[in-house]
Amino acid sequence: QVNVVESGGGLVQAGGSLRLSCAASGRFLSINDMGWHRQAPGKQRELVATIASAGITNYADSVKARFTISRDNAKNTVYLQMSSLKPEDTGVYYCSVVAASSAGWPGGTAYWGQGTQVTVSS
Repeated sequence: QVNVVESGGGLVQAGGSLRLSCAASGRFLSINDMGWHRQAPGKQRELVATIASAGITNYADSVKARFTISRDNAKNTVYLQMSSLKPEDTGVYYCSVVAASSAGWPGGTAYWGQGTQVTVSS
């Protein structure tokens, strides 16, 4: 059982910055990949960024020059630093973690947070 909780969303003007946080808690042996997805109104959910346990990162082309994903393994927490925000960045941002346990699938099981709203005004 893994709980995933996001925080840090809010309303900002275009060009501003936000820092999202996501903490995992519960019973697990380890956390492997962590990441962020987002979903804008009327659009499909899309990948924003992922980070592996060793620090390898992956970004969507639309955010690569503006967003930075990082993690603190000691705190089981992943962050998304968002800068130069645009109105098209508006949406609900969801955190995901892949956690391994003795009762789970080899390689781990994906868990999702409830989402946090990010709104960028023009």
